[in-house]
Amino acid sequence: MKNLSILIMGLFLVTASSIFAAGETKSSEKISVIKLDTLESASAGNTNFSGNVFLKRMFSANNSSDISAGVVNFKAGSRTAWHTHPQGQMLIITEGKGWIQQWGEPVIEVQEGDIVWFPAGVKHWHGGTPDSDMTNIAIAPIVDGRSSDWLEKVSDEQYKK
Repeated sequence: MKNLSILIMGLFLVTASSIFAAGETKSSEKISVIKLDTLESASAGNTNFSGNVFLKRMFSANNSSDISAGVVNFKAGSRTAWHTHPQGQMLIITEGKGWIQQWGEPVIEVQEGDIVWFPAGVKHWHGGTPDSDMTNIAIAPIVDGRSSDWLEKVSDEQYKK
């Protein structure tokens, strides 16, 4: 129930900010529902991730939204590469424990229920701890067709600090 509440809160915040930013909605638009259990989980691959990372894309840019969102599961020891977001990113931690780090700053441990905001252009990474999986909902605006700018991978030495 706690995970569902966190999911609903996050999606409400994203949807509300999108509506207020766009002004009035079109009266011809209809409500749509995406059932989380209908979304396919796929490996996030190894180009921008290290270890076993799985992604369920919740939605991406469409006619009425310029927001990307997904449920990301990081197995213990897995992580993103260093990256930035042109308009920032919100993570809602729904399960487990993880680590986040901004370039030049110490690692911060996060856990279920935590909400993380990465400001626009801030170089960072996130993932599971060495001994815990972490699942989060990642939400980011899409700018010029992208929500992330990927950089170099986080080395094992950087990760273990």
